[in-house]
Amino acid sequence: MLKNYGLYGILQLIYFKIRTKLLFSKARLIRFPFRIRGKKFIIIGQGFTTGFNCRLDAFNIFDKIEPLIKIGKNVQINDDVHIGAIDKIEIRDNVLIASKVFITDHDHGVYSGVNCDSPLSIPDKRLLHSKAVIIEKNVWIGEFVSILKGVTIGEGAIIGTMSVVNRNIPAYTIAVGSPAKVIKKYDFNKKEWLAVKS
Repeated sequence: MLKNYGLYGILQLIYFKIRTKLLFSKARLIRFPFRIRGKKFIIIGQGFTTGFNCRLDAFNIFDKIEPLIKIGKNVQINDDVHIGAIDKIEIRDNVLIASKVFITDHDHGVYSGVNCDSPLSIPDKRLLHSKAVIIEKNVWIGEFVSILKGVTIGEGAIIGTMSVVNRNIPAYTIAVGSPAKVIKKYDFNKKEWLAVKS
């Protein structure tokens, strides 16, 4: 451990561990700074681990009773992850999220059809629109990924780096790109990832 972290790194980990247990008793390790807004609308499961400078925002603008952000067991998010909810974001067990990932269940304004928002209107004054995000268990999300409102990512899926997920991703698939498209699916009989024809 000394070889990997150095003396200062080990002392820092001890400090983070103590602070984690005082503030978030179920979590495994939270590296500070860690920014959280709307803590009473957030449930963090056993074994939660973060990198540095992560941010969880739960804004209960609809006066909901249930939690807006629900994080399952053994979820790990790395540096600079931002999760913002006004409706529902659920991250189930054993999800691994790389650095600089953005997950949101809402956006500002409507940009299609009649009566859509004008580019002359002030962006933060436009109405918020939301739809729940569900990330099933054993999902791996690569760096710089954005996951947008109304998306479900199926169990065991992998989202490649720099992808923008704006539609559902089936279980046991690999999806990449902007917008993210499925390129491989795991074949349980052959025990290998097979290319998906587009």
